[in-house]
Amino acid sequence: MKHSSRPVFLNLLQIKMPVGALTSITHRVTGVLLAASVPVLVYLLELSLRSEQGFDDATGLFGHPAIKAVVFIELWALTHHMLAGIRHLLTDMSVGSTFVTARRSAWWVNVGGLAAALVAAGVWL
Repeated sequence: MKHSSRPVFLNLLQIKMPVGALTSITHRVTGVLLAASVPVLVYLLELSLRSEQGFDDATGLFGHPAIKAVVFIELWALTHHMLAGIRHLLTDMSVGSTFVTARRSAWWVNVGGLAAALVAAGVWL
């Protein structure tokens, strides 16, 4: 069979990645989400500190269902990013670096991030 020099199309949706890889990729995505939200959060802080009317406007935004959904996503991003960061720091220090432990900790990060976000959203929203 002749080997083609043409590039091979990789369908990323068909590649089954291990849970550790998904956790690592999600850690990067949540970092981007958190960094992208900083200007919006700074604007809302500035608006809330501008005047009493500005504070009422800023707090009024949080009553909208779409904003509540965005806040939940941000809560999830924050909790996941924090837990995954701690996991990465520990594995860099060779704590939990065995295959079984690393896989288990990746699952705990994924489930724990979502659970913490749900608890925070239940208390806040």
